[in-house]
Amino acid sequence: MEPREMPVAVFDSGLGGVSVLRELRKVMPNEDFFYFGDSLNAPYGTKSPEEVRALTIAHTKDFLAMGVKGVVIACNTATSAAVRKLRQMYPQVPLVGIEPAVKPAVEAYPKGRILVMATPVTIREEKLRHLIERYGGEAQVIPLACPGLMDFVEAGNIDSPEIYGFLRDLLYPYVGNVDGVVLGCTHYPFVRRAIEDILGPRTEIFDGGVGTAKEMKRRLAAADLLCKNTQKEGTIRFENSNKSQEKEALFYRLLKYDQKQHPTLQ
Repeated sequence: MEPREMPVAVFDSGLGGVSVLRELRKVMPNEDFFYFGDSLNAPYGTKSPEEVRALTIAHTKDFLAMGVKGVVIACNTATSAAVRKLRQMYPQVPLVGIEPAVKPAVEAYPKGRILVMATPVTIREEKLRHLIERYGGEAQVIPLACPGLMDFVEAGNIDSPEIYGFLRDLLYPYVGNVDGVVLGCTHYPFVRRAIEDILGPRTEIFDGGVGTAKEMKRRLAAADLLCKNTQKEGTIRFENSNKSQEKEALFYRLLKYDQKQHPTLQ
């Protein structure tokens, strides 16, 4: 297959990376995508960085062996643990990770209070600490570990009394006293509506999916790997290490999900 016609791999520990895939499709609608979710080994957010790094590298090797022209690590935890190593291993491959949108949040509220919601591993990793040190400035940036939150999305439970109760307990100390919330896990955009309802309209939500999609397009263009057929509608191939029909059905439901038009998904 001609390199420009190869798909772009999108990888996540489960189904959270669908939020990034949605942005990739908006930016590059004529590209083909291969989405792989490692739900069998999820959650990554409670594993050690070494475990996450090993899994991410192994999956990336598989993607390149099957024939992809670029890789999106659509998982904050995997990005923190492995993206630097992967770029050393494959310097010629357009490879993009995702990082918490600390910079745009601080730029919007330079002296404000910014809450960063992320998995325990992302909170512990040096990458987030360096982001805060680099872009924090005079803002007060508060990391908040959210163990268990991604499990609601993996179960398709994103607008229920249970998820609202979970988030109320988690966010109670911050209601009315944070200016921005950074969604530091690709699963979290699917519970954005609940977070907004709990924290109120004065708190702005930030996530890194749009920036990641634009960066992948830039890297593919720089490598002359963008699909030249602009009339073509891109395809999506889905695989999950869980190999259950339920995961595949939920993948397509999340891909088409619109919180404004369809606020309930269970």
